[in-house]
Amino acid sequence: MKLSIAVFATSLAITNAGSAEKWNNLRRKLSFEKIAGYKPESQVTDHCAIDLDQKAIEEQLALGTDESFDAARKIYNQGGNSKSYAQITISPPLSANLGKGDLILGKNADNTEVAGKTGQTYSAGESNLKVYYSTNDVQANYVNCQVGGLAEPNKKGCFKSTGDFEIGGQTYTYTYDPDMDNKADRTIAGFSTGAESKMLSGCPGCPYKDFKMFNDYYGTPSYGHKWVEAAFEGTSTSFKNGNANFATYGKSGREQVIKKGTAYMNIFMYVMREFEDAMDDCQRGLLRDNYNSVHAWDEGVCFYTGSVEGQDGISDEGKLLHQLADKRCQDFYTCGPDGVDSSGQSKLNFDLMDQFTIGNFQIQSGNCPGARDTTAKILNLMYVPMIQGAMRYAYKVDKLSGGEKEKAEGAVFAAAVLPRIHAASPSAATTIYNNLRVGATQTDHKAVKAAFESVYPKLGITCADIGGLWSEAQKGYYPGMEPCRTVVSSKSTEVVTESNKTLAIALGCTFGALFAIAAAMVLYMRSREKQGQPVFQASEHQEEGVKAVN
Repeated sequence: MKLSIAVFATSLAITNAGSAEKWNNLRRKLSFEKIAGYKPESQVTDHCAIDLDQKAIEEQLALGTDESFDAARKIYNQGGNSKSYAQITISPPLSANLGKGDLILGKNADNTEVAGKTGQTYSAGESNLKVYYSTNDVQANYVNCQVGGLAEPNKKGCFKSTGDFEIGGQTYTYTYDPDMDNKADRTIAGFSTGAESKMLSGCPGCPYKDFKMFNDYYGTPSYGHKWVEAAFEGTSTSFKNGNANFATYGKSGREQVIKKGTAYMNIFMYVMREFEDAMDDCQRGLLRDNYNSVHAWDEGVCFYTGSVEGQDGISDEGKLLHQLADKRCQDFYTCGPDGVDSSGQSKLNFDLMDQFTIGNFQIQSGNCPGARDTTAKILNLMYVPMIQGAMRYAYKVDKLSGGEKEKAEGAVFAAAVLPRIHAASPSAATTIYNNLRVGATQTDHKAVKAAFESVYPKLGITCADIGGLWSEAQKGYYPGMEPCRTVVSSKSTEVVTESNKTLAIALGCTFGALFAIAAAMVLYMRSREKQGQPVFQASEHQEEGVKAVN
């Protein structure tokens, strides 16, 4: 039985054993749909839907025209599928104060009732309201008003252009433009532009460890947004390290660095942020105070998987990190629960889903120190597909005549992990950057592989986590891309690669021989002691030498 199932069963047992009142106080229930196999304890359908923005961006980029790139950029910056709201003016102004989350009722164009709520407090006399559309627990129809910057908006469930609102027993007339005033408060751009206040400062645990590495390396907290915007513009970044000049790319290369930049730079770091935020909210030993922590944890899982994966997590339509892990496991022969298959769900996702469930249970139990350890494991593992992607495209460019598309993919995968590598070894990061950067004149896949492998112990991952680049056609690893071996001893963890294997064998033989000689000497000395003879006896030549010196 998988550990996640066991922990889930334990969670249910506790609930059934008399904790129902606590769960009710936390506004939890047992009917939330699973997220790729993970069972959330809070409503996060609206959060999971961020992958629909990613999907819409990719669809526009694939058209390859100036107009479609502009449309993709609009979706990136304005969103449309997550945290939908209407900006509305009411008349007369509010007659009483409104609290955050207060109910607002209106109607759509078909005169069907539409529910909304306030996202903040309002004072009596105010007339401009931000009304968030209410969401439900069913992912397939979590909300029915999605506009923002979408090229193909859905306005079936939006408030009609003019009508009446019922607010706190009072009736107010309102007016707005459904095309222009239906917006989205959660965007992929916002994951990066808001990073400084949410990950670098302004939170109990700030600066978050991994984010600080990226901020220190790139020299800006909004590095992801600046990468994507420079790619849309076809210009250069101005980072402290890891710069890219996208003027060298056509639409094929820019498509790759944009769509992978949005997912693997912006969203990737925000996933980490949610788990860190959950730790900020966790109250040790206080179950009743941990709803916010559990909710943040659920959000982290949502941003990792998205909504397209479905409840079982075996969809091929995913757009976020969960799907990336499943793609890369096919390339590196790390699929299946044991990581020894070339198809199916990745071992990484099996492992992460276990850790997601364990962390959820630890938070519910008030075991914040345990949840902190689990968070550290999760953050380490999430770098695996980024490393696999960078190594894969290094080989494609070097040995398989990869063109602009492959070079761009290698560059963005490297950009998504370089700050973490740099924190472990600046020289390894320099090697990877020089071989995979935008505009690199040559790529040495062996140098890239060796650089990554040199820091695995510091990253908290193993050779088995990464695997080797697999050729399904040849039923074997590509030459020079075989898996390394992680050797763990009582004193250290070392990575044995093709380049140092001979040295490792030689050292092993040498130390083995020395050990045998030492053992023989010990037996010889013990034998002489038993016979009453000196342990060491000088030879005639040694005795003559001593006499000569004297």
